[in-house]
Amino acid sequence: MTRPTQLMAAAASSRDAPCLASRVFMSDSPEKSNGGTTETAFGWPRNFSDNRFVYAVISPRARGLSIGVNMNPDRFCNFDCVYCEVDRTLPVLNLKLDLNMMAEELDKTLFLVRSGKIREHAAYRGLSEDLLQLHHVALSGDGEPTHCPNFVEAVQTVVHMRARPPHSFFKLALVTNGTGLDLPPVQEGLRYFTSDDEIWIKLDAGTPAYMDRINRSQVPLEKVVANTLLVGRKRPIIIQSLFPLFLDQEPPPGEIDAYILQLGKLKSEGARIALVQVYSATRPMAHSDCGHLRLKALSQISQRIKAETGLRAEVF
Repeated sequence: MTRPTQLMAAAASSRDAPCLASRVFMSDSPEKSNGGTTETAFGWPRNFSDNRFVYAVISPRARGLSIGVNMNPDRFCNFDCVYCEVDRTLPVLNLKLDLNMMAEELDKTLFLVRSGKIREHAAYRGLSEDLLQLHHVALSGDGEPTHCPNFVEAVQTVVHMRARPPHSFFKLALVTNGTGLDLPPVQEGLRYFTSDDEIWIKLDAGTPAYMDRINRSQVPLEKVVANTLLVGRKRPIIIQSLFPLFLDQEPPPGEIDAYILQLGKLKSEGARIALVQVYSATRPMAHSDCGHLRLKALSQISQRIKAETGLRAEVF
C-alpha cells in the first residue's frame, strides 16, 4: 500500500480533525525529494513547474488540487505575517502580472488537469483521483492580490477563459487579507464573480495588538473588519484564520476570546459567513521562530466558534 493510500485509509471522521488533503502531504521524515518538489513535515509547497505566474498545489482548505494565479509577482504585501512562506529577500523576477503569459500558462495547466496528464509529473503520480480533481482557481500568490495593479483585467481574463471551449466552468477563489476589498477596481472585478465563486478573507486576530504581533500589518484591524462587512453583507464569504505557534507560545486565551467576539460581531452586523477555516502553518516558512499549533488547540478554537457564534467552523 502506498503512503498516500495508507493515510487515506487511516483518515478520521471527526469534523475537528484536519482534512484529508492535509494528512496526505504530511511526511514521517523531515525532508524527502520527490520529482523536483520538496516534501517536508509541513506539506508540499506550490509547484510552478516552468511557469512564471500559474502554479498548482494540493491544498487542504481547497480539499484537493488548486490552481493558483500569482497576482503579485513583485511580492508586494501590506502584511508581513510571521508565518509567511514567501522569502522577500530573493530577487524579484517579474514586476507585474503579464496577462497574456498568465492566460497561456493557465490554459496549459488546465489542460494538464482535465486530460489527466498531470499524473505524468512525479509529484502527482501516486495521488487519488479525488485529490487531482480541480477544486478552484485561486487569485492569490506572493502578496496581497487586491493590490494587483491590473486586478480587473486579471479577473476578466480568467473569467473569459472558463466561459469558452475547451474549458468547462471552474470555481474562482479570491484569497485576500481584506485590506483592498473597498478599492474601486476590486469592487469592479468582484462583479464578475458568480454565486459559485468564493472570497476568502483573513482574520487572524481579535485585537490590534495581536494583529500587530502576528500580521505586522500596515493597515489597522478596524479596516479589515469594515471591508469584511462591506463584502460579507453582499454575498457569502469564508473567514480564514491561521493560528501559529510563535516563539513557542500559543495564542493567549484572552486573544481567542476577542477573536470570537469579532466573529460574533461580524455575524450580528450582517456578514454572511459561510465557513470559518481554522488552521495553522503548514508550509515551510521564511521565519524559523514560527511553528504549527497543536491540533488540540485548533480543535478547541473551532468548537468555541461553533458554540459561541453558531457559525460553521472546520479545522484544516
